[in-house]
Amino acid sequence: MKLDDSSFLLYAAKHYDMKSAASSEDFYEDIKRFQHVKRLFKRYKEDRDLRIRLILNHLIIIYNCFGIGATNMLFLKLRDYHPHLKPFIIFLNYMPDLIEYEDTVLKSSDIPLDIFIVRELRKI
Repeated sequence: MKLDDSSFLLYAAKHYDMKSAASSEDFYEDIKRFQHVKRLFKRYKEDRDLRIRLILNHLIIIYNCFGIGATNMLFLKLRDYHPHLKPFIIFLNYMPDLIEYEDTVLKSSDIPLDIFIVRELRKI
């Protein structure tokens, strides 16, 4: 299945691991976490206010709900924040060699790392 903005919800439903236990309200609450992470990265980019533990908490819940499919979903929804996102994905040990969404295929090695975030994650 090709992942893009129009197929995001279908892709998310396909990868949602809590199908039998969760209601549709829970599913949409978990989808909102992508937006929460985006806001946290936007705050970091604008104000240099890094809420590292909050970002990690959201990402862990996203991966618990959507599994490995969450990686492509995160890179799609956080297009402007790849250098900020990559250190967290590496830290959580979910970084693949290739990321695919829309008509984009990204090599992991082509995405730069935000050095400040790397240093902060190493302190944990």
